[in-house]
Amino acid sequence: MVFKRRDKRPFWKVISDFLWPRGGWARAFTYVKHRLHRLPDPPHRIARGIFAGVFTTFTPFYGLHFLVAAVLAWVLRGSIPAALLGTFFGNPLTYVPIGVASLQTGHFILGRTGPGEDEVRRSLGGKFLDAGDDLRNNFVAMFSDRAADWHSLHVFYDEVFFPYMIGGIVPGIITALVCYYLCLPVIQAYQNRRKGALKAKWEALKEKKALKADAKPKQD
Repeated sequence: MVFKRRDKRPFWKVISDFLWPRGGWARAFTYVKHRLHRLPDPPHRIARGIFAGVFTTFTPFYGLHFLVAAVLAWVLRGSIPAALLGTFFGNPLTYVPIGVASLQTGHFILGRTGPGEDEVRRSLGGKFLDAGDDLRNNFVAMFSDRAADWHSLHVFYDEVFFPYMIGGIVPGIITALVCYYLCLPVIQAYQNRRKGALKAKWEALKEKKALKADAKPKQD
């Protein structure tokens, strides 16, 4: 395969690069910004895609963020590649603040007592793992005499997934709108500057070609 890595990274290296990319998060941010600038779509379409991607990071559909962002961008008539790049707003540096804000907002909207930040840090990962164990064990139970038990999955849905899904809407829309209005003028300015540079280059080539054409008869 053309894009297959020649050196297979060990598992610990994969986790390390996910938590701290090679070159640091500043380099990763610069790369994403560069890719956004190079997209051929109109600025408003790219900005709508960014909105979709950033908003998606406030949803609890981990593992499906690319799919959710692409569908949302299609609904909003935004750029799907921009939406996929926009999902990188969610990363190991932002997932905890996003989770805390979404869960606390969700519990507030639902009239419940929301967990504090320390409790979220301690229990959120555990509830994800417990729900995963339920899914795995119940799948095995389909082919064995083991009894199915959905208790942990029910707790996860009631205390994490549903409040997260409801609570992520408000901070998700606010953050996505901020990113939309910040990115739109930057993308417009970049594309205008790039068009100007390409036009100047084209004019220079035309002028050079005209000078060569004028010089030919004199040589003859």
